[in-house]
Amino acid sequence: MKRIIIVISFLLSTQFGFSQSTADFFAKADTFFKTYVSNGRVKYNAIKKDPSSLDQLLAMASKIRISKSKPKTFQSFYINAYNLAVIKGVVSKYPVKSPNSIKGFFTKKTYDLGGKITTLNDLENKILRKNFPNEARFHFVLVCAGLGCPPIIAAAYKPATLEQQLQRQTEKSLNNPNFIRVKGKRVQLSQIFEWYKVDFTRKGSAIDFINTFRKVKIPEGAKVSYYPYNWSLNQTK
Repeated sequence: MKRIIIVISFLLSTQFGFSQSTADFFAKADTFFKTYVSNGRVKYNAIKKDPSSLDQLLAMASKIRISKSKPKTFQSFYINAYNLAVIKGVVSKYPVKSPNSIKGFFTKKTYDLGGKITTLNDLENKILRKNFPNEARFHFVLVCAGLGCPPIIAAAYKPATLEQQLQRQTEKSLNNPNFIRVKGKRVQLSQIFEWYKVDFTRKGSAIDFINTFRKVKIPEGAKVSYYPYNWSLNQTK
């Protein structure tokens, strides 16, 4: 009986610690994004001067363990972790004009997130997209530090609000005339729709996907092309 009580106590304390650590991470991430994000851009210069809060968040993220059986917590954690790691990658080499000017930014530089050593590319493609292949809205919340990406928000993604946040950011992007450029029966799309075509065409065409979220629908039979991606850094001016 005594052994059973000890085991139960251990499991409860572990679960409580997990809840506390994730809740603390989301709260501190929310404060960080509110402090260092403005109008969809990042205050890299201010973070460079004092990276302590960013470093603390990434240290916390390395110790957190989340199961895919809790999908909203898992997704929220790794979306925030991706955006924080992108910021860390830029800050470590700042000042720079573009994330692409940093060698191996997406493919070589590694981060310890959730107990996994991962690159940004692997975090996006092997941890999020592979595990949740039907969630194309990830593309509107994962921010690559380029102005061609949908803008970063001044808040953390949280399990309780993730569905609303994913929906809101997707709707904002797909109704933005600078992101989806419609002229009559011609439409220019971000290269995101070219690079990740498979994500947007699981249930029809990319236009079908886009129209699901648009107030003014793109005309049927519209001619599609892609405009060049803007890799200029999404820094505050």
